[in-house]
Amino acid sequence: MAQVGHRVDYLAGFCCPVGGLVAGKPRVLCHENEIYLSNGSEFVYVYDQEGKVLKAVYRCPDQVWHVELLPQPRQLYILCAHSGIYCVSLDQQSRLMEQTDGDGQESNCPSGVFPVDSDACIFPDSSLCMFTLLNNFVITLSQVHGKWWMKLHELPHPDQESPPYRQVSEVGFCPSPQPGDEGDSPPSRFLPVLCCASSPGTVGSGEGLWCSGGFVLEEPLFSLLFGIDAAMLESPMILCGFPDGQLCSVPLKALSSSTAVDGCHDVSNPDPPVKILHHLEEPIVFIGALRTERRAAEDAEDEQLFGDTGCDCVVAVGHYGKMVAVKADQREEATVPELREYYLRGPILCAACSSGSRMYYSTHSDISAVDLDWVGDSSDPEDAESCTGVLPPVLSPASLSICSVVALSLSSRASEGESELLALSAKGRLMTCGLCSPEDTDVGLTPAEAGRRIKELLSGIGNTSERVSFLKKAVDQKNRALASLNQVMNVSAALLSSQEGQKPIACTVTANWSCLLLQDTVTISCLLENCSEYSLEEGWTLCVQLLASPCALEEESVDSATTFTFPIDQLLPGNKRELTLPLGSAADTKLDLPLTISCALYYSLRDILGSGSDSSEALDDLLPDDSPILSPDREGICLPLSECTIDMLQCLRFESSPPGPDASPPAAAPPAPPDPVETFLKVSQEQTEPEGVKASELPHTSGDGNLPPSAASIRVSSELLKNALKTSDSDVSLSCATLRWLLAENAGAEALSSREVASVRGAAPDGGEVQLLVREVAMNDLSPAGPIQAVEILMESPSLADMCRMHHAVIRRIQALVLEQAAQGSGPPDLRMQYLRQIQANHEMLLKEAQTLRDRPPLGEEGDATAEKLLHVYRQLRNPSLVLL
Repeated sequence: MAQVGHRVDYLAGFCCPVGGLVAGKPRVLCHENEIYLSNGSEFVYVYDQEGKVLKAVYRCPDQVWHVELLPQPRQLYILCAHSGIYCVSLDQQSRLMEQTDGDGQESNCPSGVFPVDSDACIFPDSSLCMFTLLNNFVITLSQVHGKWWMKLHELPHPDQESPPYRQVSEVGFCPSPQPGDEGDSPPSRFLPVLCCASSPGTVGSGEGLWCSGGFVLEEPLFSLLFGIDAAMLESPMILCGFPDGQLCSVPLKALSSSTAVDGCHDVSNPDPPVKILHHLEEPIVFIGALRTERRAAEDAEDEQLFGDTGCDCVVAVGHYGKMVAVKADQREEATVPELREYYLRGPILCAACSSGSRMYYSTHSDISAVDLDWVGDSSDPEDAESCTGVLPPVLSPASLSICSVVALSLSSRASEGESELLALSAKGRLMTCGLCSPEDTDVGLTPAEAGRRIKELLSGIGNTSERVSFLKKAVDQKNRALASLNQVMNVSAALLSSQEGQKPIACTVTANWSCLLLQDTVTISCLLENCSEYSLEEGWTLCVQLLASPCALEEESVDSATTFTFPIDQLLPGNKRELTLPLGSAADTKLDLPLTISCALYYSLRDILGSGSDSSEALDDLLPDDSPILSPDREGICLPLSECTIDMLQCLRFESSPPGPDASPPAAAPPAPPDPVETFLKVSQEQTEPEGVKASELPHTSGDGNLPPSAASIRVSSELLKNALKTSDSDVSLSCATLRWLLAENAGAEALSSREVASVRGAAPDGGEVQLLVREVAMNDLSPAGPIQAVEILMESPSLADMCRMHHAVIRRIQALVLEQAAQGSGPPDLRMQYLRQIQANHEMLLKEAQTLRDRPPLGEEGDATAEKLLHVYRQLRNPSLVLL
């Protein structure tokens, strides 16, 4: 097909959401010199093409899905999402404008903006998806519980003042459901298509047929498509194109003369009104008709006498580029339908048909025209005549060099005698494209015509420049997205393929004491090391999650997690990056140990798709639902790196020189700073003492300072520790080796490696004192074969909470050691079962006594004694006469 001649004029710009308009909802209509436009928002605009001014703006209650115009009387029918159809009188709008201009009074809305009230809703139905006007009828299409229902409503007569809209009948459709369509809501991206096809007899019968987007078909094609009965009834046919790809038809007269019919299950009716014409297997976005055969001179004279004979070809276009054309083939004695499928480059956003054989369709990058008028290459008139009625085998689209158009409409301007396209771009710009035949030449142009042609060429150059800029931006964005996606996939594959061994990208976590803002604070250091052959570019984020276990000393405590994120600008192969997080200061008692720390790499897929992409469907296409690297929110890639636990042994702070085995105990650690709340309460108590009574004369209550330090002990078999720590050939004693093993993950215990010590004293993160003592003992009563050599680990602290956290940390390490040695198959020695049963019975008695003491209310001195006794029972329970073998 040759290049289509055209000129482009920009008329106006309209408000546009971020990211541009989306095809499917915008609508452009033209009647005489007025253009009616909806851009998918809640506004409907009326634009005067002759005066090039915006006449009025209607603000609807919700997003506008479809607009139809009824010329006589001048009314706009507007379908709003999830609410129904509203009717607006344009004559009343003109009177309102005259009254506003005459009175000069201001309203709540801007000048020329008219709100559409709820009183204007003539069909309040939240399930409505599409409608069309035909003569004095309104045909609506709604979706309820996965089934489509077509309803026929009769419009009132103009002489009636406030008539009701009467529903005549309805019929049901059962198209296959679309993926993702659930409930009663319409499809999120595609709306059904409705139009009307009639025969020449219907138009000539004087019914005054009016249908926006409707067309008249020749008698042979009308009978072939819809049957002889519909042709004899001279009934207009309602064509429905559904999002699942089905193209159906319903005769209007059969619908208007029947009651509610379910076309899916009505088996009693031998001839149901619903007829499936074709299945396009993709969402239908346009239905139209063309005149493909060129009329001879005598036919043109007959046309002037008897009127238009109609179109001879029906086309239906799918969103992804599939197109079907149906025509009556009259080459043989009997007329047969000829159906041909074409494949255009999609996705197709919208389309429009001219009065001839051309169809115009828009994609993201261009508007193209295809011509279905085809004549064979043979020069023989008989061969050319024999090819009449044959559709072209292939289509050759011609470019109009207009990009990103989401709504098309074709109009005829009687004053100039030419046709033009009305187009609405994704940026909200309304433009006209004047169409001329490619056979037109520039010979004999007047100066005015030459000037106009130059203006057209300059306009075309500007439009081409805009299109090139748009395409270049789209290509650059796709290239960046592909490069980023390739890098992300390489990193993901490297990490997922090495789950069992050493990971190429590792994150090591250690606990340290640091001085931040003149205050000692426990910090964790996260060392991110890239040992892979891929670099981590901008877009990756290191996520560090701190999960505190519920405290057993507090009731109704739950897990609390905090996540820190660190953007990674660039981390080349072989490089490292260290990040530090503060956990708590010496005066802060809110640090709950142990802490579980999880490290992961996260990449947002929205960064790959671009900031303008808000649709989750693009993410669905990028990665499947069951992808192992997809994050829980399905918006990014999450790759776990490591998980570790920080406990009390890693957070202890020791003195610079640990004492030797014979050294005297070190001085006590400095006390924690006084709590300001406790200081205030103490001063308040002193001010409210009774006169004549001194503080020293008040009754004394036992406190934590009068109680002995809380202690717990664990005994482990010496043979078990020797095998696990491999100290048989070492000169270091087993007690010192055990202590070094317990504090191996503490960065401040490096001094232990140079001296042989068996006890240490340190400070907990909250400032409390903690002592750890390791000594060798003999268990005499446990085995009949003789004493069992063991190592006793003793933990002491004035704070019960610190002692419990230390006890938990030691047990966690010993559990891992026992499980490792049990896997090697070593068995325990013979034990005295009677001795073990006696220990179990003693512990059961202690547990019952503790439960009884806990049930007593703590009142006065008796309560203090009960608390001291309960602590004594707990101390016995924490020091069992058992050993880990």
